[in-house]
Amino acid sequence: MRLMLRCRYEEYLDSQITGTDMYYLEDVELARHLVELGIRGNGEVIRREEFEQRKAVAEAAHQARLNHKPQKLASHSKDLEGCPLLQALCDREEAVRNGKLTTVIFIRAKNSRGHEVSGYIDYAHRLKVDPHMEAYFERSKRLMPQHSDLSFYNWETHLSTSNPTPNFQVIADDSLGLLFKNKRDRKVMNVDPSSNPGDNSTRTQLATDEYLQVVLYDHVTRRRS
Repeated sequence: MRLMLRCRYEEYLDSQITGTDMYYLEDVELARHLVELGIRGNGEVIRREEFEQRKAVAEAAHQARLNHKPQKLASHSKDLEGCPLLQALCDREEAVRNGKLTTVIFIRAKNSRGHEVSGYIDYAHRLKVDPHMEAYFERSKRLMPQHSDLSFYNWETHLSTSNPTPNFQVIADDSLGLLFKNKRDRKVMNVDPSSNPGDNSTRTQLATDEYLQVVLYDHVTRRRS
């Protein structure tokens, strides 16, 4: 397989030609032709068509291995001591990237203008689209709710936004309040602290001095049968 990845069919034929063949034939093209016909050579020789097919399979397998290399984690080898939120996100990152877990992060904090803002963040979506994730774990930038997140609210300006993500649909229910419907298993996550968060979902409030309030909603994803 490795040989096929690197060489052309002519090079493959050359690898089958012996020193004795060249001594008597003195013509590499003739030697290749005789090897291909099975008349000369040091072993069983595959034909050009089969060689190309095997090479295509080898290249596809090689590419699949490259595509499935372990992803680099944004939180890898970062010093997260004294940062409960970042440590909690570090603990979840691999499972979230692998699709085994979805996590919604609720943050309430003061922004750079001193305004109190809050929002619900789809952690998996941020890992894919936010170029600053590693900087958050390095603590050179601060993870904050954005207008593009699942939900955002500025308590000073009353600016409110909501957006679906590849993982969640946002539902504003008159009686139940804000809900997030998982697009994979269709389970609904309820973020009302007085309610059950829903099937396969848990609610974890973190004690932290970094923000006014932080809550993590974890959902174990199961594809519908």
